[in-house]
Amino acid sequence: MSRTKEELEGVTLLGNKDTRYEYDYTPELLERFPNKHPDNDYMVMLNCPKFTSLCPGTGQPDFAEICICYIPDKYISCILLM
Repeated sequence: MSRTKEELEGVTLLGNKDTRYEYDYTPELLERFPNKHPDNDYMVMLNCPKFTSLCPGTGQPDFAEICICYIPDKYISCILLM
């Protein structure tokens, strides 16, 4: 299901090729757009299968998968996970 320009107004990170890597909390990485079906319950899944970080104790890489699942209300959120 495609979205109109008006529905995606303000969504700037999705599909952006100029990724910048932030190391502090940055709430502007979370964007939202209207839910076309707010009366229906359905699951939205945000998946980051290749999340890496550095262990604060050893400095060695840690690997994980982050999966956020939720039932949207008025808006659907998307996040740029790096």
